[in-house]
Amino acid sequence: MKVVVTGGAGFIGSHLVDALVKRGDSVTVLDNFCSGEREFLEQSSENIEIHEVDLLNDDFSAQLEGVELVFHAAANPEVRIGETQPEIMFEQNVKVTEKVLESMRCAGVSNISFTSTSTVYGEATIIPTPETYGPLNPISEYGKSKLEAERLIEEYCAKFGFRAVSLRFANCVGARSNHGVTFDFVNKLRDNDKELTILGDGSQSKSYFHVEDCVSSMLAVLPTDICSEGEFCAFNVGSEDAIDVVAVADTVCNAMKLEGVGYEFTGGVDGGRGWKGDVKTMLLSVELLKSKGWKPKFDSQEAVHSTAMWLAERY
Repeated sequence: MKVVVTGGAGFIGSHLVDALVKRGDSVTVLDNFCSGEREFLEQSSENIEIHEVDLLNDDFSAQLEGVELVFHAAANPEVRIGETQPEIMFEQNVKVTEKVLESMRCAGVSNISFTSTSTVYGEATIIPTPETYGPLNPISEYGKSKLEAERLIEEYCAKFGFRAVSLRFANCVGARSNHGVTFDFVNKLRDNDKELTILGDGSQSKSYFHVEDCVSSMLAVLPTDICSEGEFCAFNVGSEDAIDVVAVADTVCNAMKLEGVGYEFTGGVDGGRGWKGDVKTMLLSVELLKSKGWKPKFDSQEAVHSTAMWLAERY
């Protein structure tokens, strides 16, 4: 197919581009390179078009001509920023999505695969949490912005016959990762390999999944294949287990071959959360996605260990 990947130079986006090029798709990358890196696209550079675009302010309609599917992966994923600067989440996650949808409509493109998040569920009372869980009540500005983006996409499905898949990701990790707890721990331990400060009370438990599983999930449920005209489909994506933040720290130390590291806990906020808006317990049910033939290859510890190894070597 001829496809567009917004945020295609980012962590998840660049891995997706690699997979799309490998399977023979014609890929156009739209990215402002604020967090994405051109070097992530080097191995596929001869088979893709790369456009430096500000999705919020620039006109990118020409890049959508003749496109069959848009993978909308551009976003600001820093949950903590949303608590101090909520306008950033609204602009980069909601307004940009609205701009992408309207540009698609004008260009006659009606298929979209959206990168969403587990945080749309808020503090779920059912664990593992299925896609049917409700009401959706996110506790972070990031989660709220992603849920609002989902609702915009649903609106375009209803009004204009779009076909849409929204993938609600757990914590995705792997090579090229540039944010999140694994990234933070590796960098903290590079500065001080004797002591590691851990946000919260240490009891936070979450699912981590490998970017290889992330990309395979995106290709397993393409809206062009599984959605009827006007249909919006949501799928959870993650590992089938969860580990607490202490286990993440232990795994990172093991990957970096560090022994005797002391852990200092900040105590956190609002009952031991790492930060305001942090969901303490998260494990998604992935049974719906498994019914489509997908299954994760990595568990949480394997995914974190692999990521820490890559980060330690790179940085």
